[in-house]
Amino acid sequence: MSIELIASTTFGLESVVKRECQALGFQNINVLDGKVEFTGNEEDIVKANLWLRCAGRIWIKIGSFTAVTFTELFDQTKALPWGDWIPQDGKFTVVGKSVKSTLFSVPDCQAIVKKAVVEKLKDKYKTDWFDETGASYTIQVGILKDVVILAIDSSGSGLHMRGYRANALDAPLKESLASAMVQLSYWQKDRILLDPFCGSGTIPIEAAMLARNIAPGLQRKFASEEWERIGKERWKKARAEAYQAIDYDVFPKIYGSDIDPAAITLAKANAEKAGVDDCITFEVKPLREISLPGKYGVIIANPPYGERIGELKEVEEMYRDLGAIMKGDYTWSTYLITSMEYFETLFGRKADKKRKLFNGRIKTDYYQFEGPRPPRT
Repeated sequence: MSIELIASTTFGLESVVKRECQALGFQNINVLDGKVEFTGNEEDIVKANLWLRCAGRIWIKIGSFTAVTFTELFDQTKALPWGDWIPQDGKFTVVGKSVKSTLFSVPDCQAIVKKAVVEKLKDKYKTDWFDETGASYTIQVGILKDVVILAIDSSGSGLHMRGYRANALDAPLKESLASAMVQLSYWQKDRILLDPFCGSGTIPIEAAMLARNIAPGLQRKFASEEWERIGKERWKKARAEAYQAIDYDVFPKIYGSDIDPAAITLAKANAEKAGVDDCITFEVKPLREISLPGKYGVIIANPPYGERIGELKEVEEMYRDLGAIMKGDYTWSTYLITSMEYFETLFGRKADKKRKLFNGRIKTDYYQFEGPRPPRT
């Protein structure tokens, strides 16, 4: 029997997650705002968590229905097969959200759903008492325009938390967004990549992991690893296969630089933990001293946005300097995310493409200046 699954996404990354789902062989893929739905089995839950680079979490969809009263919410929640996933000793919490719906009180909806699930499990296990000593389950009640979706989180912490970044600097770029920026660019593993504002190294590291085919979830734990229905053996097998899939023969030419020595120290440590330190050259260097290392390379970067007091003029000058550097070599492509609406004016060129993305809660544009493809050798 197929399981309905939901990969939550940051707005703007749905198409990237769809492509990742297609590459992993998932079936019945459907793209909606902020999520990609697909069907699979228990192995696919493991595979999605281990391999999806740009998704937020993997949710198991238990049911969907329309509800405008608490009675409807209770009755239809109780009718769902919660015992298929939550064992007698399982402990569960309920989180929620409600948008443009009659049932607008999220705490009340959470309480109703919790009560309904408990009553269902009482019926299934013929008991009035649960020890709650087993695995944890997080149920989400999401209501949009009176349509309720109930799902269980199989991931735990967000999928952007790969495990290689123990510490980050101020305003870190999520690993999932960094990977999406790489995947939305012209960059391939045989081309040079440069990030002149690399911070703690997230973009170069995500690019190197892509090049080496390193599963993004290989170094972390997931909520569903403890679930009876999935079992530890499935996870063990999937991890072993993921390790075998790594291509250690690939040595991409990736460069990261930053003006902050502490950032570069952190970036080197993160790259080592991710297993790609031999793929990336990090160095402390201000933007004006950058020289492009070769031809037909790609810059992918998340520079400062100039949103802090006293920083704006400095950032404007930085964008002008970057534009001047890129004018020096027409073979390079530039991909850059920023919230500054007049970035193109400072850079000195109109972008070939622009894509709206959210960096955390900041609305940004992903500017794409595409150089020529390298000649075939």
